[in-house]
Amino acid sequence: MSSFRTIELSDEMFEHSGLRFLTVKTPNLKGRGDICLFVPKVIDNLTDLPIYILLHGVYGSAWVWAMKGGAHVTAKWLMESGNIRPAIIAMPSDGLWGDGSGYLAHQEQDFAQWIVSDVPEAIRENIPCASEKSPICIGGLSMGGYGALKLGAQYPEVFSAISAHSAITRFSEMSLFVEESLESYRLRDAENDVIDLIKRNVHSLPAIRFDCGKEDELLAGNRLLHEQLSELEVEHSYEEFDGGHQWAYWQKHLESTLRFFDNHC
Repeated sequence: MSSFRTIELSDEMFEHSGLRFLTVKTPNLKGRGDICLFVPKVIDNLTDLPIYILLHGVYGSAWVWAMKGGAHVTAKWLMESGNIRPAIIAMPSDGLWGDGSGYLAHQEQDFAQWIVSDVPEAIRENIPCASEKSPICIGGLSMGGYGALKLGAQYPEVFSAISAHSAITRFSEMSLFVEESLESYRLRDAENDVIDLIKRNVHSLPAIRFDCGKEDELLAGNRLLHEQLSELEVEHSYEEFDGGHQWAYWQKHLESTLRFFDNHC
């Protein structure tokens, strides 16, 4: 029996480049949520493939990592060249609240549980090469980097590794991008900076890496998070590269995320 009242999965006859689309209805969203998937061609009966969740930034949706970032192209090349093992790339929407839900638990909708619980379960139920044994990693860009760091730290029992590009690190930084007031989010949790969640589980965190462009407006926040993690003696990798808050940067550095996940699954 399915965990979801309704499920729509794209027809393989019309799919292209290994991309599949999945829509499920969930109480956490009080409606439907979309997931774009890259499912590699694997030998028969191969199962337990890792699930790599990539979270998008503000204004985006389930399609942007593939159609603006070429995530499936990068993943396919790395897998076919033997640089990483086969894995499912899952690119869900954030729930489509306002300019961006922040992947947070609001009073009315739980966008955190949509990612942490619903997305993996929808994949396990509908994609044969995934199973309960599939390790799960989480990454993202900008608001999605915030979601990856925050959810990965909050649910270390779910995720094997975290990777973030150009991440928002403090909830207040959402105001740089969204039209909605921060008060309108009506959050269930009062502590929503990345460091707050890391401190809660400082001794049980997944593997962590993050990077930021030297011309990015979020650079100061990323540097501060790096300093805070170092003070807490939390093992992590932090890098800075040329570039700004733009798709050219994320396209280039996604490879680091996928290699990092492969090394920790």
